[in-house]
Amino acid sequence: MTEITNILLAAIGIAREAGKIQMAHFRSASLGVQTKGNDFDIVTAADKACEAFVKSRVHELFPTHSILSEETGADDVQSPWQWVVDPVDGTTNFKAGLPYFTISIGIRYEGETVIGVVYAPRLDELFTAVKGEGARLNGEPIACSTCQQMAQAVVCTGFPYDKAENPANNIAEAARVIPLVRGFRRMGSASLDICYTAAGIFDAFWELNLHIWDVCAAYLIAQEAGCEIHSLRPDRGYSPLIAPKSLVAPMLQVLNP
Repeated sequence: MTEITNILLAAIGIAREAGKIQMAHFRSASLGVQTKGNDFDIVTAADKACEAFVKSRVHELFPTHSILSEETGADDVQSPWQWVVDPVDGTTNFKAGLPYFTISIGIRYEGETVIGVVYAPRLDELFTAVKGEGARLNGEPIACSTCQQMAQAVVCTGFPYDKAENPANNIAEAARVIPLVRGFRRMGSASLDICYTAAGIFDAFWELNLHIWDVCAAYLIAQEAGCEIHSLRPDRGYSPLIAPKSLVAPMLQVLNP
């Protein structure tokens, strides 16, 4: 077994176990909701429990690897290997009892993402990718949409937590796109939105002001499925347009007129 395969299998196992923790809290009275930067940005007991579990397992299995996680940031381990973890991506959905949320684990070697694992436990959908080896959903290969026209596209987006304070909040962009596409969705978990775009379920996705833990794993999955990734706003964190090549130019024309 190669080192990459060993790490991938470990990450899948960790993601599935973290999913069990999420499900133990889902639609329960033990959420322990707290706000972070504002009333829109929240953390739950499940976020904290999943993060603690993932960090513990990674330290146990790969003590020389470093970890960057949403709730506690980066550790002090110096290593070419880094696990980038979002313990619950889609916390607002999770808190509301909506089944659209994930555990996201991206693994970087010397700064380059080489493994991506995104698991949606309520849906039991496991997306995986290894750099250069394609992307999979529950073990089956996936590929992005072949849609050629915006009028036939179902697209997905999201809105940043600082939407009330920052005018670069994606509202104008969404308003321009909506009349031009077949369907428009706002689902609430960027990692799963991107994976659904990788699988051709959505034809395109964009969002503003995401963070590395939102996109690290999903970017690789999208790229390995044939998607192109373009930065919309370098001044707003990770602000990607993710789409098949056929939709990139028309989407960019509308998003950045």
